[in-house]
Amino acid sequence: MLRIFIADYHAIVRERLKQILSESPDMAVVAEASNRQEVMDRVITNDYDLVILDIDIILETDIPGKSSLDILKEIKSRKPKLPVLVLSMYPEEQYAVRVLKAGASGYLTTENAPDELVAAIRKIAQGKKYISSSLAGKLKSDF
Repeated sequence: MLRIFIADYHAIVRERLKQILSESPDMAVVAEASNRQEVMDRVITNDYDLVILDIDIILETDIPGKSSLDILKEIKSRKPKLPVLVLSMYPEEQYAVRVLKAGASGYLTTENAPDELVAAIRKIAQGKKYISSSLAGKLKSDF
């Protein structure tokens, strides 16, 4: 059973994610957070198999001395093997490469279907990286 931690500002998004994941018998949402401090408190004190992290928590800039990717980097420094799937309403071209370079295991937009979320989680839980086929095609054409 995959123990999943959801970190998103919006309660309605957290509830929808829990609903989607509850349909997979091999996944359980065991914790949630709505801000940076809760994220770090829970990551430091608990063990999870995977974190789904809202990009807006990553991009929050109201903490003096913190850059937009610091929370992701801090999670990875504290728990380097903990996979993080970044969930975003922003197009992949804007942030996907940046968050993957900062340590995320995957990037998924909220426009994707629920079954793609489940597939991304399963792939990341196996120790692999997840990017959508559209981003893979764009990256391939760029190189």
